[in-house]
Amino acid sequence: MTWRPRDPQAVLPRGVQMGVIIGLALFAMIPVLYMVLMSVSPDSEVAAGTLWPTQFELRNYIDIWGTVALATGLSNSLLVALSASVIATVVAVGAAYCLTRFTFIGRRSFLSGLVLLQSLPHALLILPLFVVFSSVGSYLSVTIVGSKWALVVTYLTFALPLATWVMVTYLRKIPQSLEEAGLVDGLTRFGALRRIIVPLSWPGMVVALVFSFLLGWNDVLFATVLTRPETRTAAVELQVFGASVEGGAIPLYGQLMGASVVCAIPVVALYLIFQRYLVGGLTSGGVKG
Repeated sequence: MTWRPRDPQAVLPRGVQMGVIIGLALFAMIPVLYMVLMSVSPDSEVAAGTLWPTQFELRNYIDIWGTVALATGLSNSLLVALSASVIATVVAVGAAYCLTRFTFIGRRSFLSGLVLLQSLPHALLILPLFVVFSSVGSYLSVTIVGSKWALVVTYLTFALPLATWVMVTYLRKIPQSLEEAGLVDGLTRFGALRRIIVPLSWPGMVVALVFSFLLGWNDVLFATVLTRPETRTAAVELQVFGASVEGGAIPLYGQLMGASVVCAIPVVALYLIFQRYLVGGLTSGGVKG
């Protein structure tokens, strides 16, 4: 009698599966729906704990642009996070290609180092990075702390190991015979990488790009220390706005939640646009070829 693996989807009836999925989705959406409702509610009703507003204050989404420097924060976040994610993804493709196609001394140690870097608490690197940026800025007579490029370099510290590991797991699945055929036809290693590997690696590159982007977009810790008012990101602007409105008799809950919704829209749009690539990249990257 031969043993056959049981289909995981056959463990529970179809109706139970759908019920569990819908229940989990609703549970995850409760905070989001409450945030959206608060963003269109009068501040007095939010302070009173009213769950459903008696009237919808859509003007909250207009007033936030004059109350908080949200436009500047969004542009800074987009520039910093996108720059770091693009650089990390491009470098990660080349690094992963070398790690998966060549054998050299220190290769396994390098791969282990990528995992080690992901396990380090980010708070431990605030002081060393600040000291390095300050020292380099003083030596070169340029201002680094407070600039956008200081954040780009900081986010690369975490985005590069993550993107490289994602690409390593994905490139392992691509058969080397495809490159060998290209090399026989006269391609160089760089030509094989550009014409064969990169087109086949789009799903993995999208996964690396999106997760690297989220590292910069959601960061508050480093952006609080390494920015000045002109270079604050959207996350820092929200933090400052949230701290400032608490001093009023009736805090501006509606505008605060409206600003949060606006800052969440780019991330949601990013997932919706690249959903097909994200699913394909995550599932394909998890299989070792």
